[in-house]
Amino acid sequence: MDKKQLASTAVAAILATGLTVANAAQAAAKMEKCYGVVKTGMNDCGTSKHACAGQAKVNSDPEEWLFLPEGTCKKITGGNTQSPKHK
Repeated sequence: MDKKQLASTAVAAILATGLTVANAAQAAAKMEKCYGVVKTGMNDCGTSKHACAGQAKVNSDPEEWLFLPEGTCKKITGGNTQSPKHK
């Protein structure tokens, strides 16, 4: 591989990495917690009842939540973007 080809490959890799990081940051910024729609064992994080993801004991517990794309929660029956303790 000559120097010009190596430089082109390096620039392409840097640009691709930058785009991937930008897309990941954009996606992360547009997520929200959605309470009350979790199936048993499918929660994303802890609550006052347990400390970890995957420990929801019942379906649709109002305290359990998932990260969903912004705006999705309001489309789901029972979904709420505020925790039950903030209502």
